[in-house]
Amino acid sequence: AGPLAIGITVMGEVPAGQALLRSGARPGDELWVSGWPGEARLALEAFRGTLTPPLSGEAFEAARLRMERPTPRVALGLALRGLASSAIDVSDGLLGDLGHVLKRSRVGVEIALGALPVSPWLATRPLAEQQDNVLAGGDDYELLFTAPAARHAEVLAAGQAAGVPVHRIGLLQAEVGLRVRDGGWGAEEPTGQPVANRWTSFDHFKMA
Repeated sequence: AGPLAIGITVMGEVPAGQALLRSGARPGDELWVSGWPGEARLALEAFRGTLTPPLSGEAFEAARLRMERPTPRVALGLALRGLASSAIDVSDGLLGDLGHVLKRSRVGVEIALGALPVSPWLATRPLAEQQDNVLAGGDDYELLFTAPAARHAEVLAAGQAAGVPVHRIGLLQAEVGLRVRDGGWGAEEPTGQPVANRWTSFDHFKMA
């Protein structure tokens, strides 16, 4: 007999026509993410002993809590009904899960590295490590979603009502594919120079 394994399946209902799907993103929509993705990956690397320098005790405990006891963004999801055009949770890594939205919606996106949310704990780490954790880390279960640019203020209000910070990180485009720029956010779109996408997310079906 091996160690105990418990599997739980939760079923629910959504009012007709109000489900937030992966397939609704449209060119011109803004790309948003909730909370502070990357902290669960930070804890994982601390457990693996790969961090130089190592995390402080307080930072480790905070990141560990995010990995072991993530907060479901149910209130935010409800607040985004009728507002967001598409949504997915970040379980396998932000860019990897974003790829599912792009594929189902048949659109592309430009992401601004300077607009990525970085938690106080992650901000103490080297820049490359910050980007790796935010873009390729998983198990955060934050919401990655799109909404029309004209509803920007409503998205911010929804986040405030749900008690969850939301961050605009990209812009949906008609040209398929994922593009990354090294700047922040300009008047209406990401700025800076294009950079190569070197990030990969967890793949359940990839052979070891």
